[in-house]
Formats: sequence, C-alpha cells, structure tokens
Amino acid sequence: MGRTALALLALLVAVSAQASSLERFERYLRTTHSARADFEQQVFDARQALIQTATGHFAFERPGRFRWVYVTPMRQLIVGDGARVWIYDEDLAQVTVRRLASALGSTPAALISGSTDVMQAFVFSELGLRDSLEWLEAKPRDAESGFDRIRLGMSAVGVEAMELVDHFGQTTRLRFSNVERNPVLDPGRFRFTPPPGTDVLGEP
Repeated sequence: MGRTALALLALLVAVSAQASSLERFERYLRTTHSARADFEQQVFDARQALIQTATGHFAFERPGRFRWVYVTPMRQLIVGDGARVWIYDEDLAQVTVRRLASALGSTPAALISGSTDVMQAFVFSELGLRDSLEWLEAKPRDAESGFDRIRLGMSAVGVEAMELVDHFGQTTRLRFSNVERNPVLDPGRFRFTPPPGTDVLGEP
C-alpha cells in the first residue's frame, strides 16, 4: 500500500464552481499549504473486481511533509519528514525508509509535495463531468512513476474522489470526508522514530 498511500496525498482542493478543473487545481497549488481528512479506499483489479478495501486518515504540510495512516484492515503508517519517507508496518515490526526525492519523483505525491514543478512533471487534461463531479487527469511524464494516470474528481467545495490506475490496469478509488484545508498542524506528527526492535530497511 505504500506507493498508493503516497499517491493519495494529491487530494484536497477548495475551489469555485465557475473555474475549469485545471484552473481549480492550479488555484489549489497556490493556496493550499496544509490539509487533513479521512478517506475510504477501494482497489480493483484489471477486470474491475474489488480486491481490497481500507479506511484511514491523513495530513500534509507542504513542502514534503505528510502523515498517512491506514486504520483498517491493517495498521500502516507512512510519514514524510521533508527529507525521507518512512513506511512502518506495525504487524511486521518493519519500516522501510527512502530519501524523499527518490520516493516521490514524478509520482502523484509530487502534486502537493512542492518538491518538483508539478506542471512540468505531469501532462494534464480535462475529462468533463461524471457522477456529478468535474474530472481532471494527470499523466506522469516519467514512465517509471508506477502509475499510468491519476484522476481527480472535483466539486464546488473541493476534491471528493480520486482514481489511480497503475501500469497493470489496477485501479485505486478513494472518497474523502471531514476535509480541513490549511489547518495548523503539530510539526511532531511529521517526524518518525522507529520503535525499539523494529527492522529498518532501505536507504539510510
């Protein structure tokens, strides 16, 4: 779930109903410095059969700081501290750490991280209305990003849905609730220290 979790950080947009989906997203980049929300996630295989569901909550603060928590079906914590990304699996007592730049690159997380020029890293196109939402699609220019395309479903009040399609045709769909835009967040939530006895894997 780690790559998906990073992908989910490109979410919270508060925009006016009159703007196009691309204009709304550009306004979000300019005006959203932090956010937090709850999420529901469904993962479908290439045949659109449901293979996984999950719930949790997250927060982010640009640039490069975020905390993503899976609550069900299993607990997993992903923390970006501005320099590294920590993926902690509580059940396995294992954490994987990567440098932020190599973990994000042209991934969906770069849409809000502030670590790259978003408009240069992705190719954007407007998809029109579907399910009462206005959709924007972002395709990574980097073929090794892990995702084929990312879709943001926006309403007048912000992003209500997100879809991520990987190179194998698997689709991750999300719905968001209890969204707070630009809250004051405790800096401590963006720091991670591996608990005693935890195996640490990955980059130093």
